[in-house]
Amino acid sequence: MRIAILGGTQGMGRAIARALVERGDQVFILGIEPEELARTAADLQARSPSNAPVGYAHCDLGDTATFAAALDAAQADLGDLEGVVVTAAIFATQEAMEADVDRAERLLRLDFTNTVVFCEHARKRLLARGGGTLCVFSSVAGDRGRKPVALYGAAKAGLSHYLESLDHKHHGDGLRVITVKPGFVKTGMTAGLKPPPFAGEPTAVAKTVVKAIDRGSPVVYAPPIWRWVMLVIRWLPRFVMRKIGF
Repeated sequence: MRIAILGGTQGMGRAIARALVERGDQVFILGIEPEELARTAADLQARSPSNAPVGYAHCDLGDTATFAAALDAAQADLGDLEGVVVTAAIFATQEAMEADVDRAERLLRLDFTNTVVFCEHARKRLLARGGGTLCVFSSVAGDRGRKPVALYGAAKAGLSHYLESLDHKHHGDGLRVITVKPGFVKTGMTAGLKPPPFAGEPTAVAKTVVKAIDRGSPVVYAPPIWRWVMLVIRWLPRFVMRKIGF
């Protein structure tokens, strides 16, 4: 496949890019820092069985004006754009956002509004070519309202809702929408936080996501055990959720 990855220089985006390149797929990475983009592209080229150069372009999730040009660059470099993966996002604790409303506003804007706008740019390009794959990272935090992730979870709940609706509307048009719902994954985003049970490693989670891309699975939990954890959480009565800190 020929795939563009927003967030391809860090964490899960980089892990997915490596998994795809190592099996022979063509990738184009989108990110903010020029030096990190160049360094990651060189690393991916070295991992490619054919040593094929990996292209990259500037794209800032905080600046919607960068979206169209970045996807145009990916399309031009790859020759076709069969898939788009979105892992870019920001995170802050509930306590930090309650203490700083500007920080809360930025997270809600980037993780929901701007991510949806980027997906709309990607959707139009994929549908114009007759279809393709749009794989976007949401979170288990959006499955149920919970105390520790009220604001972050709200952004991810909205994103999951949008992606499901997109799947319903355009599946018949050839658009395969994959919503990834990771639990806690040990990346830079979660650095400094205490890992809970079932915490995932980027490489293992990337393999799960790549399998979902190949199969066209509409929803994937990673690590997979989170599907069952969240099934239980979604069925807990409200009076129980008020008492527990999960």
